[in-house]
Amino acid sequence: MAEQQELQELRNLEIESDTPNETSPKSQIKILGILLAATSSLFFSLSTLIVKWLEDIHPLQLAAFRFVGILVISVPILIYNKQNPFPKGHRLMLLLRAFAGATTVSLIFYAIRHMPLADASVIVFSVPVMVAIFARIFLKEPCGLFHYFTLFLTMIGVLLITRPPFLFGQSTKQYNFLAPLAALLSTFFGAIVYILLRTLKDLHFSVIMVTFATYSIIQTTSMAWATGNLCWPKSGTEIILIVALGVFSFSASTLITIASQFEEAGLVAIARTVDVVFAFVWQIIFFDQVPCIFSIIGAVLVISSVVLIGLRKWMMSMPSTSSFRKKFGFLLL
Repeated sequence: MAEQQELQELRNLEIESDTPNETSPKSQIKILGILLAATSSLFFSLSTLIVKWLEDIHPLQLAAFRFVGILVISVPILIYNKQNPFPKGHRLMLLLRAFAGATTVSLIFYAIRHMPLADASVIVFSVPVMVAIFARIFLKEPCGLFHYFTLFLTMIGVLLITRPPFLFGQSTKQYNFLAPLAALLSTFFGAIVYILLRTLKDLHFSVIMVTFATYSIIQTTSMAWATGNLCWPKSGTEIILIVALGVFSFSASTLITIASQFEEAGLVAIARTVDVVFAFVWQIIFFDQVPCIFSIIGAVLVISSVVLIGLRKWMMSMPSTSSFRKKFGFLLL
């Protein structure tokens, strides 16, 4: 009888563990993680809006101002947590991450300045697909039919957004090849950043942010000076917007970091797709640019790829006995 009672109690515990509890703290934390990821997308989109708006300041100089804002906020956090800003054994990786990050932001700002805001944002947002490829090359992570399918969708989407003249029969005289090229290269360097961050996951985030911001200020300011584009704000409005750029950038980076701690990476990636929606809204409201049908279809394809990758990551975090994982197991191919 005692053994039967113990078995019955174990069964009851299993039933209770399989029953979702909507009011549990764990459920609330997951909802909070998704909300933080979506809020970070709002701040990211506002940052790109400011870059697009400040036409009199070169993108390189705007990138430098952005990094100054990140540095000013990160240093007190570093000091409070008593962290070494340049720890031994991680210095090379920190410098590589800083170089890749500074280059990514500079390319993104250039693309945003010279392309429709929504189009540039969609291309930049395709970085998760590049991350999957780089993870296969450098981290030896599995890459199967699913990854090739999402890569194919992303390539078609990017082609529809950029609409190269040699494919769409347009004149090459007024086509700016550098802007879409910068957006595409930003996904390349952005993927490198994600790979390097995985190797630096044991460091406090303030260490990475301080090193990243310090190096990036030097790189972007030097490039702006070398190209004759070093300039300063000319009005109080520009100063306010530049300060907002730094605050929004830091807030977005911090929120996405916290969201990743609360929720699986896959769901965070899905929540981040709101960024593209914001970009389309800002483009229509502030710049009176209605996206064409090709841009809309391209955006749908790219977002679909990111959502599929997010769902796959989410499913991989589930136990093998999960009914949802069994039902949509084809995503794991």
